[in-house]
Amino acid sequence: MSSEAIISVRNLHKWYSGVHALKGVSLDFKPNEAVGLVGDNGAGKSTLINILSGLHMADEGEVFVEGEKASIANPRDAMDLGIETIYQYNSMVPIMSIARNMFIGREPLTFSLGGIGILDETKMRQQSVDAIADVDLHLRSPDALVGELSGGQRQGVAIARAMHFRSKVMILDEPTNHLSVKETTKVIGFVKSLKEQNVTGIFISHNMHHVFACCDRIIAMALGEVVLDKPIGETNIDEVHDLL
Repeated sequence: MSSEAIISVRNLHKWYSGVHALKGVSLDFKPNEAVGLVGDNGAGKSTLINILSGLHMADEGEVFVEGEKASIANPRDAMDLGIETIYQYNSMVPIMSIARNMFIGREPLTFSLGGIGILDETKMRQQSVDAIADVDLHLRSPDALVGELSGGQRQGVAIARAMHFRSKVMILDEPTNHLSVKETTKVIGFVKSLKEQNVTGIFISHNMHHVFACCDRIIAMALGEVVLDKPIGETNIDEVHDLL
């Protein structure tokens, strides 16, 4: 385990109904770097991310966060450790406003009695406006419904939410799928800017050109194992493709 790593995984194994999805994976993710995680379907990358985000637990192996052994039994554990995951079909509610989606599960209250209280909607609206502006996304109103936003704007709101809650690690799962060229460029810009915010980015994509455009390091997986782990400047798309 590297003392410099923000997340270290050691000897992770995962089985699904007899399928060995992860085969002793060990990796370090360092502070303030953007890492591209690539591989074909069934390579194990989604299984690895599901373990880090608390959706599944490893059958064997250990996860360390900032040098401390971590137990990530559910998504709340991951969020409490500063790990946020933004999925391709992200977990926002289309019929709710941007402000409500920004704070879903973490709503500020004007007062609380036994965990029940009145939402502080003024605070939610103002902080939503500020958080969205911080990622250079300009939307007309925090009261707009998420369902009215484009795919790129939704990704921007999800990233703003993660930044607002001071994530240390942001996992982006296929964030450029089904986006226009302009929106894709915007999301790649978000990923590149994460290190300026002291956030480690893990960018999962099938599009190698997008990975090479915004990441510092690339990790390739195949059949549940890591087959390449190199800085972007020391490899190329052809080498990665040959290993997959």
